[in-house]
Amino acid sequence: MRYSKKYNLLFLQILIIILFTTSLVSAASYHDPVVAIGDITRIQGIRDNQLFGFGLVIGLNGTGDSNRYQPTILSHANMLSHLGINVSPDQINSRNVAAVMVTATLSPFTYIGDTIDITVSSLGDATSLQGGVLFITALQAANGEIYAVAQGPVSIGGYNYRAAGSQVQQNHPTVAVIPNGAIVEREIEFRLGNEELLFYLDSPNFETARNIALAINSYFDVLFAEEKLAQAIDAGQVRVKVPKQYKNDVVDYIAKINSLEVRPGLEAKVVINERTGTIVMGHNVKISTVSVAHGNLTVTIRVGQEVSQPASFSSGETVVLEEGVLEVVEEEGSLTVLPTNSTVEDLVFALNALGASPRDIIAILELIDAQGALHARLELR
Repeated sequence: MRYSKKYNLLFLQILIIILFTTSLVSAASYHDPVVAIGDITRIQGIRDNQLFGFGLVIGLNGTGDSNRYQPTILSHANMLSHLGINVSPDQINSRNVAAVMVTATLSPFTYIGDTIDITVSSLGDATSLQGGVLFITALQAANGEIYAVAQGPVSIGGYNYRAAGSQVQQNHPTVAVIPNGAIVEREIEFRLGNEELLFYLDSPNFETARNIALAINSYFDVLFAEEKLAQAIDAGQVRVKVPKQYKNDVVDYIAKINSLEVRPGLEAKVVINERTGTIVMGHNVKISTVSVAHGNLTVTIRVGQEVSQPASFSSGETVVLEEGVLEVVEEEGSLTVLPTNSTVEDLVFALNALGASPRDIIAILELIDAQGALHARLELR
């Protein structure tokens, strides 16, 4: 009977520990969910490449470049001469042509014959590219090599009409797109290494890099009892060795790594766009004791102390805990009190509830940061 009570007590203690640990993990998971490694990293050498080219959009209804823009006139004459029609630039008088810059992005796994989207942007004084057709244009990379050829009708997704001194415009009529408007004529040379791979983090973070290395080592240690395959070099890169089992199948190896899930670290940061009044913040941004007066608002964030007294006849100790309280007071007398460990998110919601404008909230956050009470990086856009 004595052993039964002892084991029951031990089982109860273990159950409490498991439930407590599960609640902590659930709370962390609520804010920082696990993500696949492939969604937050890229492999060295696998990158996009930018292409560009000068071209002409023809067939415009009097909305092209005027004769004052000489590059269009010269390019128009040069195009006709390539077709066997010799004319001098001063013989060309048409607003049906516009000089444009064509840009595109060539993905690493795009092959000869594939098509890619292109963007067409006016260079001269054309008023609209609506209804035009891009004449054949070679697209080159920064090294001068031609990788694709573009041509086709442009789509601006808007309009620009003028009549009797009035104007109606929708979207941006001098920038257009051509879906699948370029054909790839040359591939980007790339070969996966079978000795080691280098994973770059999209958002460099020491905690995330460590978690990625731990996840890879744990997974492959269970499968092959291999030595450490992954090593976090710094906050932005993780070096991974290719085991002998995958020397001839690196693609499968990468697929397995990319499918592993990790919990990324989150940098304490507040991002502010003053032009639009937008504020973006993480859940882990804390504020120290501070008081700010702004217009008819007074913001007070203080940290008090609370004594935690253990129950009688227990083995606990008396400790002093910090308790944070945040108050936002309006001149008229409205009061908002936020709970312990208030964050920037709590502050913003409280100020917003009292009718503070985004400009007011941004000004208050900047002052708190200048005072040193904002424990996060403030980034202005």
